[in-house]
Amino acid sequence: MIKLRLSRAGRKNAAFYHILATNSTSPRDSKFLEKIGTYNPLLNSADEKRVVINKERAEYWLSVGAKPTDKVAKFLIALGVKGADKHKPSFAPKAKGSNLKKKAANKLAKEKEAAAQAAAAASSAEGVAA
Repeated sequence: MIKLRLSRAGRKNAAFYHILATNSTSPRDSKFLEKIGTYNPLLNSADEKRVVINKERAEYWLSVGAKPTDKVAKFLIALGVKGADKHKPSFAPKAKGSNLKKKAANKLAKEKEAAAQAAAAASSAEGVAA
Protein backbone atom coordinates (compact mmCIF):
# COMPACT_ATOMS: atom_id res chain seq x y z
CA MET A 1 0.00 0.00 0.00
CA ILE A 2 1.26 3.47 -0.84
CA LYS A 3 1.12 6.34 1.63
CA LEU A 4 1.58 10.08 1.30
CA ARG A 5 3.46 11.11 4.41
CA LEU A 6 6.07 13.40 5.95
CA SER A 7 9.78 12.61 6.16
CA ARG A 8 11.85 14.67 8.59
CA ALA A 9 14.89 16.61 7.45
CA GLY A 10 16.77 19.63 8.78
CA ARG A 11 18.94 19.98 11.82
CA LYS A 12 18.18 19.71 15.52
CA ASN A 13 15.47 22.19 16.64
CA ALA A 14 14.98 23.29 13.01
CA ALA A 15 12.68 20.67 11.55
CA PHE A 16 11.86 20.57 7.86
CA TYR A 17 9.71 17.92 6.21
CA HIS A 18 9.49 16.43 2.73
CA ILE A 19 6.07 15.21 1.59
CA LEU A 20 6.61 11.83 -0.02
CA ALA A 21 4.84 9.01 -1.77
CA THR A 22 6.27 5.87 -0.20
CA ASN A 23 5.56 2.26 0.66
CA SER A 24 3.66 2.06 3.96
CA THR A 25 6.00 -0.58 5.40
CA SER A 26 9.20 1.45 4.89
CA PRO A 27 10.67 3.49 7.78
CA ARG A 28 9.96 7.22 8.05
CA ASP A 29 13.21 8.57 6.55
CA SER A 30 14.10 5.74 4.15
CA LYS A 31 13.63 5.17 0.43
CA PHE A 32 10.63 6.72 -1.26
CA LEU A 33 8.86 6.54 -4.60
CA GLU A 34 8.50 10.27 -5.25
CA LYS A 35 8.91 13.58 -3.45
CA ILE A 36 5.79 15.63 -4.08
CA GLY A 37 6.34 18.62 -1.80
CA THR A 38 7.77 20.22 1.32
CA TYR A 39 6.53 21.50 4.68
CA ASN A 40 8.43 24.00 6.82
CA PRO A 41 6.74 24.40 10.23
CA LEU A 42 9.12 27.19 11.25
CA LEU A 43 7.66 29.63 8.72
CA ASN A 44 4.67 31.82 9.54
CA SER A 45 1.34 30.12 8.78
CA ALA A 46 0.48 32.90 6.30
CA ASP A 47 3.68 32.27 4.29
CA GLU A 48 3.02 30.57 0.94
CA LYS A 49 6.30 28.61 1.18
CA ARG A 50 5.25 26.90 4.42
CA VAL A 51 3.53 24.10 2.47
CA VAL A 52 4.55 23.51 -1.16
CA ILE A 53 2.91 20.57 -2.96
CA ASN A 54 2.95 19.53 -6.63
CA LYS A 55 -0.82 19.38 -7.06
CA GLU A 56 -0.79 17.25 -10.24
CA ARG A 57 1.40 14.54 -8.69
CA ALA A 58 -0.66 14.52 -5.48
CA GLU A 59 -3.84 14.00 -7.53
CA TYR A 60 -2.13 11.18 -9.44
CA TRP A 61 -1.05 9.36 -6.28
CA LEU A 62 -4.52 9.71 -4.76
CA SER A 63 -6.06 8.37 -8.00
CA VAL A 64 -3.94 5.21 -7.84
CA GLY A 65 -4.99 4.53 -4.24
CA ALA A 66 -2.38 6.21 -2.05
CA LYS A 67 -3.64 7.07 1.44
CA PRO A 68 -2.40 10.32 3.03
CA THR A 69 -1.63 10.62 6.72
CA ASP A 70 -3.85 12.98 8.73
CA LYS A 71 -1.40 15.91 8.51
CA VAL A 72 -0.81 15.48 4.77
CA ALA A 73 -4.57 15.09 4.16
CA LYS A 74 -5.11 18.41 5.94
CA PHE A 75 -2.56 20.07 3.62
CA LEU A 76 -4.11 18.50 0.50
CA ILE A 77 -7.63 19.63 1.45
CA ALA A 78 -6.38 23.18 2.09
CA LEU A 79 -4.69 23.17 -1.33
CA GLY A 80 -7.86 21.92 -3.02
CA VAL A 81 -6.51 18.66 -4.42
CA LYS A 82 -9.16 16.50 -6.12
CA GLY A 83 -9.95 13.33 -4.17
CA ALA A 84 -8.47 14.57 -0.89
CA ASP A 85 -11.86 15.22 0.74
CA LYS A 86 -12.56 11.54 1.32
CA HIS A 87 -9.38 11.33 3.45
CA LYS A 88 -10.42 14.20 5.73
CA PRO A 89 -9.09 13.56 9.26
CA SER A 90 -11.73 13.13 11.93
CA PHE A 91 -10.36 15.06 14.87
CA ALA A 92 -12.91 15.21 17.67
CA PRO A 93 -12.12 17.31 20.74
CA LYS A 94 -12.38 15.37 23.96
CA ALA A 95 -14.80 16.35 26.68
CA LYS A 96 -13.32 18.08 29.70
CA GLY A 97 -12.30 15.52 32.27
CA SER A 98 -12.53 12.47 30.00
CA ASN A 99 -8.93 11.40 30.70
CA LEU A 100 -8.82 12.18 34.41
CA LYS A 101 -7.97 9.62 37.04
CA LYS A 102 -10.65 8.53 39.48
CA LYS A 103 -9.70 10.97 42.27
CA ALA A 104 -9.57 13.96 39.92
CA ALA A 105 -12.84 12.94 38.27
CA ASN A 106 -14.55 12.76 41.69
CA LYS A 107 -13.21 16.20 42.56
CA LEU A 108 -14.53 17.63 39.28
CA ALA A 109 -17.96 16.05 39.89
CA LYS A 110 -18.09 17.57 43.41
CA GLU A 111 -17.20 21.01 42.02
CA LYS A 112 -20.02 20.75 39.45
CA GLU A 113 -22.44 19.66 42.17
CA ALA A 114 -21.42 22.55 44.44
CA ALA A 115 -21.83 25.02 41.57
CA ALA A 116 -25.30 23.64 40.81
CA GLN A 117 -26.34 23.97 44.49
CA ALA A 118 -25.01 27.54 44.62
CA ALA A 119 -26.97 28.43 41.48
CA ALA A 120 -30.12 26.87 42.94
CA ALA A 121 -29.67 28.77 46.20
CA ALA A 122 -29.13 32.04 44.33
CA SER A 123 -32.27 31.54 42.22
CA SER A 124 -34.38 30.73 45.30
CA ALA A 125 -33.00 33.81 47.09
CA GLU A 126 -34.04 35.98 44.14
CA GLY A 127 -37.54 34.47 44.24
CA VAL A 128 -37.89 35.30 47.96
CA ALA A 129 -36.55 38.87 47.51
CA ALA A 130 -38.97 39.61 44.66
